[in-house]
Order: sequence, then C-alpha cells, then structure tokens
Amino acid sequence: MKIGIVGGGSIGLLFAAYLHRLFKVTLYTRTERQADEINRDGIRLLNGIGPLRAAVRAQVLGSGVMENDLTIVAVKQYQLESLIGDLPDTGGFLFLQNGMGHLKLLEKMKAETIYVGSVEHGASRETSTSVSHNGMGVTRVAVFRGNPDLLKKVSDALSEKFPFHIEPDYYEMLSGKLAANAVINPLTAILGVKNGELVQNSHFESLLETLFKEVAGILDFKDHHSVLLKVKGICKNTAENKSSMLKDLDSGRQTEVDAIIGYLLEQAKSKGMEAPLLNAYYEIIKGRELAGGVKG
Repeated sequence: MKIGIVGGGSIGLLFAAYLHRLFKVTLYTRTERQADEINRDGIRLLNGIGPLRAAVRAQVLGSGVMENDLTIVAVKQYQLESLIGDLPDTGGFLFLQNGMGHLKLLEKMKAETIYVGSVEHGASRETSTSVSHNGMGVTRVAVFRGNPDLLKKVSDALSEKFPFHIEPDYYEMLSGKLAANAVINPLTAILGVKNGELVQNSHFESLLETLFKEVAGILDFKDHHSVLLKVKGICKNTAENKSSMLKDLDSGRQTEVDAIIGYLLEQAKSKGMEAPLLNAYYEIIKGRELAGGVKG
C-alpha cells in the first residue's frame, strides 16, 4: 500500500517515521532542501520506539505526479487552501488539521474518498530531518466522504505503539478535538507553560474549566463533563509537550488561532451567543502575532 504524507513539520515527520515500517511512504515537503536532506539522511525519530532512522523517500510537493492509495495531509489549516489544488482527484485522503474551518474546503474536492483525523500525540520537530515523540496518544479518524476500507487497512496494520481509532461520527470527533485545542492552545500560549501545567496548577486548571464552559456552550455538547475529562486527559498524556500555538509564537510563526478560536467565534455569532473569553484570548494571540512581526 502506497501512502503519501504532505507536510514536513512535526506531525508529517512523525507519521512518516512510524508508517514507513509497514507501507511504502513518500513524504512531500515544501522545500527542495528538506527533501534532499531526508533522502540523504532519513528521518530520525527520538523517544517513542527510537531513536531510530527511517529511510523515507521525499520529494517537493508539486514536483511530480502523486500516485498513492492514501495521502495524509498534515499541514496547518491556514496552509491548506493554497496547496489543495496540487492534490490529485484519485486515491483517498486523510486530513489532519486542527479546528473545523477546513471542512468547507473538503466539500469542494472531487475525490471520492476523504477522511478527517484528530492527532492526540505530542510531537516536536527538532530539525528538518528529526522529530521527538513527546507524548504517546492515538490518531482518531472518521469518514467524511466515501467508505472506510483504506482506514481499516491502515488501522489493522498498525500496532498499539501508533494506533488509529476509527470513530463513527466525524463531526463529534472533530468538535471534541476542537474543544481541546480551543482551551489548551491559547492558555498555554498566553501563560507560556507546557500542557501538563494546565491541570497541575489549580489556578490554571480553574482557567481551563471556565474557558471550556464557554467553548462547550457554543459546540452544544450533550455531555460536558465527559468532554472536559478528555481535554484534561490530553493535558496529562502530553504533559511535557508545548502546544503548537505556544511553539508558533515562540518561533515568530503564524498560529492557527483563526482556524481554532476564529471558527468558534463565527459559530457563536451565528447562534447569537456571547463569547467574551474566546474573544479576549483571540485578540491577545493576534496581538502577540503582530508584535512578533508575523504577517497573516
């Protein structure tokens, strides 16, 4: 089975390093330099099952025909619109973006088989060819369009060290992850702490619970308590990991605040709901981006 992975960031490198043991993997990068380095040196996986060096084939996205049974798209949501035109119409696709704003883009695709996923692993890119697996989790996947056959093949082949869990409802799955992202990302980014501190510090945990209440009201969860426990569980399972939003701000990169909090603010507005905490955190993050010289 041929699997393509689009994106040379932490998640793309992580998936390539694990999946190469069982499938023929091609990693599609943004730059020729990273592709050359991976073709020469492979991908070094730290922690997890490593350290090990995975001999993965890499090429620049758009430099050749993509012929894969399944293509995993692991780029930031704000990068998706500019590259989605480079994706072929054939084969299956698994999209691993945070938030839910990208669903409207997927509706326009011609591909017959589209899946969406939610990654609960903690990972950080150390160099262009190395990734650290900081927190063991699962990848939750669900059918957006088509049938689940490809997902089942991947899920059945993978071990407990890198499990895929197939969920019955993509909206429920993504909204649960959105709640986690909308709470963990802005709080850790603003407070400058790792994920675990949100539940280890009673004052931070109080902030988490208050913000979650606002998020849960917008997403209209049937069981707020169970989702809150899952959010806290992610904090515990990735305790030593820095959130993507914190890492982006520290590195002077654009964050996914529009895809995460921006989407929730749009939903709140459409429902005639107030969201003062989310609005405040949104403005703080956008202000931090502006102060850091980030161009949206």
